Amino acid sequence: MKQRKEIYQAMGISQEVISYGEKILEGLKERFEEIDRTAEFNQLKVIRAMQEAKVSEACLSGTTGYGYNDLGRDTLEEVYARIFCTEDALVRPQITCGTHALALALMSNLRPGDELLSPVGKPYDTLEEVIGIRPSRGSLAEYGITYRQVDLLPDGSFDYERIGQAVNERTRLVTIQRSKGYQTRPTLSVPAIGELISFIKAKNPEIICMVDNCYGEFVERIEPSQVGADMVVGSLIKNPGGGLAPTGGYIAGTKACIENAACRLTSPGLAKEVGASLGMMNSFYQGLFLAPAVTAGALKGAIFAANIYEHLGFAVIPDGREERHDIIQAVTFGTPEGVIAFCKGIQAAAPVDSFVTPEPWDMPGYDSQVIMAAGAFVSGSSIELSADGPIKPPYAVYFQGGLTWTHAKFGILKSLQQLVEERVVDLSKYAEKF
Repeated sequence: MKQRKEIYQAMGISQEVISYGEKILEGLKERFEEIDRTAEFNQLKVIRAMQEAKVSEACLSGTTGYGYNDLGRDTLEEVYARIFCTEDALVRPQITCGTHALALALMSNLRPGDELLSPVGKPYDTLEEVIGIRPSRGSLAEYGITYRQVDLLPDGSFDYERIGQAVNERTRLVTIQRSKGYQTRPTLSVPAIGELISFIKAKNPEIICMVDNCYGEFVERIEPSQVGADMVVGSLIKNPGGGLAPTGGYIAGTKACIENAACRLTSPGLAKEVGASLGMMNSFYQGLFLAPAVTAGALKGAIFAANIYEHLGFAVIPDGREERHDIIQAVTFGTPEGVIAFCKGIQAAAPVDSFVTPEPWDMPGYDSQVIMAAGAFVSGSSIELSADGPIKPPYAVYFQGGLTWTHAKFGILKSLQQLVEERVVDLSKYAEKF
């Protein structure tokens, strides 16, 4: 214990912050044990899928050029389909990020004259230009695809009355964002998503229900595709890549939806038959294998952060006791200084680029300046320790990741240390709570 405190202090964490963190951890043992049980379940699920798909050493080799007969790529897509309990999957390095995966799923399954409906409020910022909420070249709006939105009720639940009114003969696809994005609303649980899908399908069973699954994979024991989603979509540099995937995205769903997506990604007539894996298969497979354990570490970090900052009087979503449905922890500071100080602390805890200082900047796809802290082995990988947030009211920061629980813990303590040093937080005021 003494040696551990000494190394924390040598890395810039004061005794005051260390003691505060340890007191918070005393009440989290049972929560962490439950996370470990879920990780065990999901780890076995991944291993079973790999065994049933007969993953072999030959699958770990890559292809170049056209990528015909790529055993590793085709087998990996079978593994994803088994894990997500879907008819098919598209898992490719050519899908550059989560936004690209979502745009691909939307653009391939919507046609001019169709309408897209979001029954969970505003989508993530980068999708606004994809849809055409903010005008952009090549958006769905430019192709004559309209958009309708139903906001969540003030308590974060679905407004079923208005959703029912919004569904019409032109509604072709419903997009459901599981995570909160840059909003301080609850993340949606898989059972709640299932209830929403059942409601929509009762209106019209032909409507395609797509779930933006980013940050939610392996958090629960079932995925949205197991409660009626026609497509689940995500990024490999988040949960399912396990921190090893260097790029890529996935879509898992019905045969028809995946065929449409493949034809859009490559070309009609070529679809899934082409697309070289370029030596990435080893990272994709091993990252997926590690994903349940990595996600568990990130979840522990999120719960620790929630309790750290909730006890300091800041608004946190989810709160320190709520059941978790993704790895993101939102903390509302109410000032730009709080958001920036938090991100400085996370950056200072990174194994890569710990010596740089993050600053707000005009990031493509966003309508305000955004600050991002991420000293990652894979650029932009938000399953690694990271934090970001828009510099606009209510001035909330969104923390996620940590390839290990111990790194997540260090990052959170470092963020608190930065807030203490910049006098955003005075820990002496909260000593009496313990």
